[in-house]
Amino acid sequence: MAESHSPADDIVYDLVSIQYHALKAATSYARYLDDAEGHDDVRQFIEKVRDEDAQRAQTCHELLGKLTSARGGIG
Repeated sequence: MAESHSPADDIVYDLVSIQYHALKAATSYARYLDDAEGHDDVRQFIEKVRDEDAQRAQTCHELLGKLTSARGGIG
């Protein structure tokens, strides 16, 4: 990751997009869990996917920080 990247680079855009969708999904999981009440297997699956999205968003955040730090951050 020796290259510096600007916010307009495809790689930065891609990571921001992945992070956005992971975070947007987080707003729906409470409803999904409510809908799955009484179906423990479905609830476990939804919780697993929720946790994976949270980790995905965190990893994007970390990668974006590394990619943009050489330029003093985004903006």
